[in-house]
Amino acid sequence: MADIFDSYTPADAWDEMFARPGEVRPAYAAVIAALQPLDVSDLRFRTDQMARAFTDRGVTYSYGGEERPFPLDLVPRLLDAVEWDQLARGVRQRVRALEAFLADAYGRQQVLADGVVPHRLLYSSPHFHRAAHGIEPPGGVRIHVSGIDLVRDEEGRFRVLEDNVRVPSGVSYVIENRRVMTRTFPALFAEQPVRPVDEYPQRLLAAMKKCAPDGITDPVVVVLTPGVHNAAYFEHALLARLMGVQLVEGRDLICSGNRVSMRTTRGETPVHVVYRRLDDEFLDPVHFRPDSMIGVPGIMAAARAGNVTLANAVGNGIADDKLLYTYVPDLIRYYLSEEPLLPNVETIRPEEPGRLAEVLDRLGELVLKPVDGAGGKGIVIGPRAERAELARLAKEVTADPRGWIAQRPVALSTSPTLSRRADGSDALAPRHIDLRPFAVHDGDDVWLLPGGLTRVALGEGNLIVNSSQGGGSKDTWVLPGPRTESGTRTPGASAETIPSPDSARSTPVEVSPRQFGPGAANAPDGITGEEAHTQ
Repeated sequence: MADIFDSYTPADAWDEMFARPGEVRPAYAAVIAALQPLDVSDLRFRTDQMARAFTDRGVTYSYGGEERPFPLDLVPRLLDAVEWDQLARGVRQRVRALEAFLADAYGRQQVLADGVVPHRLLYSSPHFHRAAHGIEPPGGVRIHVSGIDLVRDEEGRFRVLEDNVRVPSGVSYVIENRRVMTRTFPALFAEQPVRPVDEYPQRLLAAMKKCAPDGITDPVVVVLTPGVHNAAYFEHALLARLMGVQLVEGRDLICSGNRVSMRTTRGETPVHVVYRRLDDEFLDPVHFRPDSMIGVPGIMAAARAGNVTLANAVGNGIADDKLLYTYVPDLIRYYLSEEPLLPNVETIRPEEPGRLAEVLDRLGELVLKPVDGAGGKGIVIGPRAERAELARLAKEVTADPRGWIAQRPVALSTSPTLSRRADGSDALAPRHIDLRPFAVHDGDDVWLLPGGLTRVALGEGNLIVNSSQGGGSKDTWVLPGPRTESGTRTPGASAETIPSPDSARSTPVEVSPRQFGPGAANAPDGITGEEAHTQ
């Protein structure tokens, strides 16, 4: 066993690499072999190399008012073929159900008439936009790109933490992480087959073109950005470059006669698909915020006339509402006549009759989340909160039960991560992680980028994985299935069955005994996942 793991002590949570002390999960055998010749100083040197590469390429983020290279840990996170097949089918199912709900919510609203979702949920959501009611998007697609945040619980079972179908961000980190990992640590990839991620831009472009207005044989696609000061501007520019399309700001587009054009040095050019990376409220000052200087006046009228496709569609935010999240399992049953393949985290709705008193009585045991929160802001972890904070929270929840959900604490899984000890030395230590798979919907198929973004909370005991609050990431590897006699790879699970957490795990590999350092780095009680950050 590599010396760098001699002092590694798994936390009191599901460990992605170790089944138990001394037993490595089979998928990680090749990774362990590649890391074995190294020591911690080698990992630190290579990590610093990756940070310099990110700085040179502009892969930075703002933290505390300072631009920093995006932290990437050298130890990858692995998913075998069976796990990935399970996740992919669960995410596809969820996207299809949310597509059906959004079409219904902005159309006949049968789901409300049938009592599956209460009227008050829809009409009290700040993200329900009447300006989008009745718009039939080309191809019937509203969720062209989605990021469904997942966590692995104490038993190793994946659960959905939240849905992001407005303007999900972070896919650029997936692409850049793989690029720099293959150059900085090629030995990790020498013996380990890993599914590539560089297909994403062309998949996205193909989906955008397929969802262009009817009758357009060669649609023009643009990426609409708020500008260089946006936190995700690097991603906007990268995707535009990799797709081979123009990156534009609101001032570059003109709406006339319910059609959208782009200003160029050769005059105005028609635009048919706008992959927008700004929020609804700033998109069209005619319908939303009249003081928006980054939007495109009249673009909603062009969308209603069917002359331009907005990706993602306006109004998708009602599906991001964390109160709606609690109804998604019911929506899957209602629209698809299927049982959910990926469970939610157990959740209480304080707005329901009789539940507010229960939540207030158990504030110290639950995790309270604002339904419109993002980036981990506003979350209160009851078991870790002070009395004064709980007292303040009780007043806020009582005043606005609709604005909160309460969840049981879930221990996020951990992964070995290069960390800095209190004495300034480096060591591999367990750090909590989540996973954001990215899905692209073209109207016929929901395709998932193999792996997605694994975010990691870098501080000891920290649960906030968002980069905006100091989190980092890991390269996420999806391993292909075993080879058949013909030499082809077999898929994971069959389409008819979903493996249980136990059946999806292979027998751990027994390794030589290791000395685990004293004082297990146990995760504190009341661990829960943190919210996804949407730009």
